This record gives sequence, C-alpha cells and structure tokens, in this order.
Amino acid sequence: MRRAVILANVGTPDKPAIPAVYRYLTQFLNDGRVIDLPVAARLLLVNGIIIPFRVRNSTRLYKKLWTPKGSPLLYLSENLSQKLATNLGADFRVFVAMRYGKPSIDEILKTIRKEQFDEVVVLPMFPQYASSTTGTASGKILADIGKWNVIPGIRFIGQFYQHPAYIEAFARHATQYLDQHWDHFVFSFHGLPDSHVNVIHPTVHVNDCSCQNAMPQHGQYCYKATSYETARLIAAKLNIKQEQYTVAFQSRLTKKWLRPFSDEIVKQLAEQGKKRVLVFAPSFVTDCLETIIEIGYEYKELFIEHGGETLELAEGLNDSDVWAKALQQIITDSLSQ
Repeated sequence: MRRAVILANVGTPDKPAIPAVYRYLTQFLNDGRVIDLPVAARLLLVNGIIIPFRVRNSTRLYKKLWTPKGSPLLYLSENLSQKLATNLGADFRVFVAMRYGKPSIDEILKTIRKEQFDEVVVLPMFPQYASSTTGTASGKILADIGKWNVIPGIRFIGQFYQHPAYIEAFARHATQYLDQHWDHFVFSFHGLPDSHVNVIHPTVHVNDCSCQNAMPQHGQYCYKATSYETARLIAAKLNIKQEQYTVAFQSRLTKKWLRPFSDEIVKQLAEQGKKRVLVFAPSFVTDCLETIIEIGYEYKELFIEHGGETLELAEGLNDSDVWAKALQQIITDSLSQ
C-alpha cells in the first residue's frame, strides 16, 4: 500500500510582520473549536477586541522568536518529516500540514488527492487530545476528504501521550539536563479553558475533580487527566520523585482556565527559596512561541524577579533522531492494530 502520513500542527505566521500575524490570528481565533462561543459573539470578541489589541504585541514576540531559517515550528517540522520519511521507507510519503497558515491542510490534501494514495495516516502532533488542537486538525482533514469522489482509507492517531516510544524518546532527550542539580522540576502543559474540559466532567467542575491523582474512568480524553498522567510516566522514567515536580498549565487568556497556572507556580517556587528550576513542556513536541519565548524568556525573568537564580527550559523533541524513530514506531504500531 502507498500511504500518505500527515503531521498536523497548529501553524505559524508566514513572517513576523503585522499583516502576516493579523492573518494568522484571524484564522486561528475564529475557529469555533478554539473559542467556543456562538458565532456572532465570537466574531465580535475576536475581530473587534482580541486581535486589534494583541496583534502588535504578538508581532513583537514573533520577531523575537524568528531565526534566519524562519519559524522554528515550521523548519523543525520539515526537518523531522524528512527523517521520518527515511525511516518509514518508500511506501510512505510524509507531509507537514498546518491547521492555520502554510503549508495549509488544503494544499497538502490537493497533493494527496492527485497522487491517489491507498491510505492517509493523520497524526496531529499533540500528545494529549484537545478539541482545539487534535480535534480541529482532524475534523478539517476529515471534512475535506469527505468531499472527494474516491475516499481512501483514513487512519487517525488521536493521542500518544502514553505510548512507550514517546515516553522513552522524551526521557532520553531530557536526560542530558539531569547531570546538573535542580531544586525543582515543572511540567508545563498548554492550558485550556475550563469549558473545553468540563464536557468530560458532566457532574464535577474540572478544577474540583481529582483526576490529577490517577486516571479516572472518564480520563481517556480528559486533557487534565492525560496531562498529569504524562508527567507521572516521564517522571518515573527519569527517576524524579512526586515531591520534586509540579504540573501546571500555561498560556491562559482568562482565569477560567486549567489550574494551577505555570507563571504563578514559577513565582511561588522562587518565593519558597528554590534557586534552580528546570521546566519540561511535554505537550509541545516542537519548540515554538509558547516554549522558546513564554517559558524560556518570560518565565525565566519572572523567576529571577522573585528571587530565583536559574530557570531553564528543556528543549523539545523537535527534529531529533530519537523522536523521528519514536514517531516511526507510533505509526507502525497504529497500522498493526
């Protein structure tokens, strides 16, 4: 069989300039799976308030993120896809597709349709499932392919936070940081609005649920539960004791998001006398604005400002050989099921 593999991610602006960032934010924030408000309210909030007030600051941050190669999220993803294609062999072709921005899902699917693959394997690059990441990317791909006259086989890999190959790759990559002394570790996951997670918690509010303690019955697609489970699995692999680390959630827009908040945890650790803190970001397999800038710069400054000395970000899996090998294993295991 000839198979197309789509590595789907959120996306990035074409360049760190206001028009490009404006286009990207407009596409991103108007997605109903990202901001789950009625259409009229979402359009007013996003286009009338959020984007006009955020676009200049977002552009400034993207300028800080940008490299001579461009956006790290894009060029690292492309490098990874080439390594993965080599690992998988001639019967596979690997594509990088962004839900927002370029290369777009529309562009990639046109190529896949033209080449008439027997099967399409969709792998959103998010270890833990969320409607606003895996859900929107998979939904877009499914909707577009559903319009084709000839529909190939489609295989979705919804999440892989518990796959041994992912945990092993993350642990092997993180080991390089453990030859130093750290007072504490933080596992920082991308945050979600409470409303996105409450649909999995029909009787108890997500921030009152005990799913951080163990995987509950409803936990298979509970983002909070899978985040805590990811941290437990990685910590066990790295021999980090429970009292040595904290799980937190970053990048919030309001206070009605998953708690505890990463920035508040960083500040508290400094105030408690912790001097050296290492941050892991297991929900980001590729470094981007939220890791390089938010954690690597902003949280570091916050930590030092409140009495800490060193806060370091453990680099993501990115385009490493160990991650390309792990992805190969995740895909081949999926195909064998």
